[in-house]
Amino acid sequence: MKILITGGSGFIGTRLIDELKNENHEIIIYDKVKSAKYPELTIVDDVRNREGLKKACEGIDIIYNLAAEHADNVTPLSLYAEVNIDGAKNIVEAAKANNINKIIFTSSVAIYGLNRGTPNEYMEAKPFNEYGRTKYEAEKIFLAWQKENEANNLQIVRPAVVFGEGNRGNVYNLINQIVSGKFAMIGDGLNKKSMGYVGNIAFFLSSLKNVEKKLDIFNFAGNNDLSTKEILNIVKTELSIDKKFPTIPYSIGIVGGFVLDIISKITGKKFPVSVVRIQKFTAETTVSTKHLFESGFKEKYTLEEGLRNMIKYEFKN
Repeated sequence: MKILITGGSGFIGTRLIDELKNENHEIIIYDKVKSAKYPELTIVDDVRNREGLKKACEGIDIIYNLAAEHADNVTPLSLYAEVNIDGAKNIVEAAKANNINKIIFTSSVAIYGLNRGTPNEYMEAKPFNEYGRTKYEAEKIFLAWQKENEANNLQIVRPAVVFGEGNRGNVYNLINQIVSGKFAMIGDGLNKKSMGYVGNIAFFLSSLKNVEKKLDIFNFAGNNDLSTKEILNIVKTELSIDKKFPTIPYSIGIVGGFVLDIISKITGKKFPVSVVRIQKFTAETTVSTKHLFESGFKEKYTLEEGLRNMIKYEFKN
């Protein structure tokens, strides 16, 4: 098959290509950044470029849409909509123009919002930020495309936090704070986190290219959830850290984040702490993965194995 991956130069995209290359598929990366590992496969362009995307999709069998604006501090805010929503519209137009009938889209559990219990795929979306809102709007665009033609096949994956070797996201930042001795627990640390290891989601995404069911939606995370305190203890054990870290009440943390947000708006300086990041850090962010595992998916790695792989790669080499 000939496969195009938007955002394929990124963290998940690179591992997905590792999986797809094992099966000798023809792969094109469509990304605004050249892939460090697969530069020869990359078309350097932007999903906001409708005509460029249409041309890149000539002869393609499957589109994986991994391209997204996802950071907490994207400026201007309009970039979320431009990339996540307008990009989805452009992908649909490219698919129609080139008679492509299969799209696999990585959305996000951010569409559910915070403190929603353990949402399954049928729970109403209540996103709390622009990232979640624009991901949900993108889902609607792809769902409308799927309904237009009975031949169209759409698989939507809503990952929780994804971590692994080479990623510099929230899990890496948490581990790095612990290693540097700058970590402070905000709240009691008992809040559970659904997370997914990159090796597992890459394997799952690769498997979806063979799914014949015309429409399916999956939450994606590991088969067990870890609390912030459990993550802390795994890191301390793996790296033989015996330091005791301070605990800050949630209310004080939020006030501090609010103050830093104001300073950031006035000065333009960005800080590692903000109200949104504190809310995310302390929230119980678990999702139901019942549908994922009932589909027959089997993890290659447990969450703890994934964390240890990441720690060894990032902090022991």
